[in-house]
Amino acid sequence: MTNKYDYLDYFRSVPKTGVIYVLEKAYEKGYCVTDEKWANLGQGAPDTSPLNGDREDLNLTVNANNSEYAPISGGIDFRKKIASYYNQLFRQDKKSKYTYKNVCIAGGGRVALARLVAALGNINLGHFIPDYTAYEELLSVFRNFVPIPINLKQENNFKISISELKAEIVNKGLSALLISNPCNPTGQSLQGKELNDWVKLMNELRCLSVFDEFYSHFLYNNTETKILSAAEFIEDVNNDPVVIINGMSKNWRSPGWRIGWMLGPEPVIDKVSSVGSFFDGGAVHPLQEAALKKINPESIQKEAQLLQQTFSKKRDYFEKRVLNMGIQLECKADSTFYLWCNLSKLPEPLTNCITFFEECLKENVIVVPGIFFDVNPGKRRLKHHSRYINNVRLSYGPKMSALKVGLDGLQRVIDKFSH
Repeated sequence: MTNKYDYLDYFRSVPKTGVIYVLEKAYEKGYCVTDEKWANLGQGAPDTSPLNGDREDLNLTVNANNSEYAPISGGIDFRKKIASYYNQLFRQDKKSKYTYKNVCIAGGGRVALARLVAALGNINLGHFIPDYTAYEELLSVFRNFVPIPINLKQENNFKISISELKAEIVNKGLSALLISNPCNPTGQSLQGKELNDWVKLMNELRCLSVFDEFYSHFLYNNTETKILSAAEFIEDVNNDPVVIINGMSKNWRSPGWRIGWMLGPEPVIDKVSSVGSFFDGGAVHPLQEAALKKINPESIQKEAQLLQQTFSKKRDYFEKRVLNMGIQLECKADSTFYLWCNLSKLPEPLTNCITFFEECLKENVIVVPGIFFDVNPGKRRLKHHSRYINNVRLSYGPKMSALKVGLDGLQRVIDKFSH
């Protein structure tokens, strides 16, 4: 007898990212975004409500012109605006400036990164662990390059020295390196001289560096408002092998827009744009025009200051309560809106991140188990063991009222197993 699902043999196994997995499990338990009895501490997006009146409603205009396809690389006016943003903020004293030809617009950061990796040839590409859960599938679906993991150690605050980095690149024959800066989930960032040293090393070795800068406005430990970008330390925008990915989702707190971009040497942008012609067809035209109005180099420092003040207060509140529960921090976060936590001091069975996640769902709280950040493209490393089985990522991205509900729920989970 024919199996009615025999056609599934024609498909490969496609895993869900960590956030999608936990949300699906939460929906099965009755989760609703508008239900204030639930708290999504697995949230991969920042609170989108006004911060002290900083957010203005934008009217989205749809007309005959923007009902047409947008250029695959994005509208020229928008690309010029992105180039100007980086030139004004990071390159005023540099002779080499970005132009619209150094910019490619895509339907979100993951689409931009997918375009890039689809264009890569037969090379070794280095990536770090722990890191962003979506990298796993993005680095395995295109089989024309080999992803090589670089393990970051807790005792080094999940960072790597410049000498160790050079050894990894040379010894493993890496032609490209994917760098989440600031890093999700650890909340660690490369800034100032450290970031400059990385850019210089990658140029010296002619190793393509891909900087994912989606959290580059979420910095907390500086004496003044600061925004980071590798663009500050590039000498020649068309010669230095540096690509930057950013977008509206985090830094402009507009995740629903699905607008991202890639910044890099013109020949790279040309190749990536060619991929877009068959891969995704380009970003939504009306949203590109609306996003153009939100990218304002003149006001960005004020907006970043407000964002950093608001989220640093949430971070401090969140950290204090988490630590008081007996949950340990693997490192002190200086960026993003995540805490990378260790459960090993909690009562059994809560030391296992999957069990902890399941128990949290019973209290209407969503978290993301640490195993999802053990980026393992193609499952080439051990499949049945993760070094992050005792870890969990907690997000303080939601509004403060939701954080309080979620933290109260975490406390109930721990109290349940403490007696």
